[in-house]
Amino acid sequence: MTTLEPARRAGITKPSGRFMLAHPAHLIAQGLGSGLSPVMPGSSGTLLGWLSFSLLTSRWPDFFTVTHWAVIIVLGFLIGIWACAKTGRDLGVADHGSMVIDEIVAIWLVLLLLAPADFTTQCWAFAWFRFFDMVKPPPIGYFDRHFKGGFGVMWDDIVAAFFALLVFALWRAL
Repeated sequence: MTTLEPARRAGITKPSGRFMLAHPAHLIAQGLGSGLSPVMPGSSGTLLGWLSFSLLTSRWPDFFTVTHWAVIIVLGFLIGIWACAKTGRDLGVADHGSMVIDEIVAIWLVLLLLAPADFTTQCWAFAWFRFFDMVKPPPIGYFDRHFKGGFGVMWDDIVAAFFALLVFALWRAL
């Protein structure tokens, strides 16, 4: 069986808008379509997370408080586990590159813990998070290789977020 066999049986040869709209889990896992970007879908998902965090926090600051964001992040993590597990099964690839809810939730966590942060700090947060998510230094790479399914997809990005936050903590301590 090829890696996209379940999707092929459904008439899909690669993740597409049609596949994404076939189930709510796909829509969530693929970041409302940002994961379908032909170039660097993980960065596209991270950008969507950054933009949504900034827009929601600035537009409705009385609702999108630290407490509400913490709840949203926890729920996003749990829903992401389900959405990535379902989407991975349907694609036949446990951690398909089009699944970006993990990047979205992780960048929300980074931005929340750095808030308030100016635009330059947010740019650095984006860059450091993407660096750790792509390079996967230990233990991120270990988690990526050994934790499978929806939890594995979500968890390695939370660890990458922790590493990005660690860079800021070390920088501020100096």
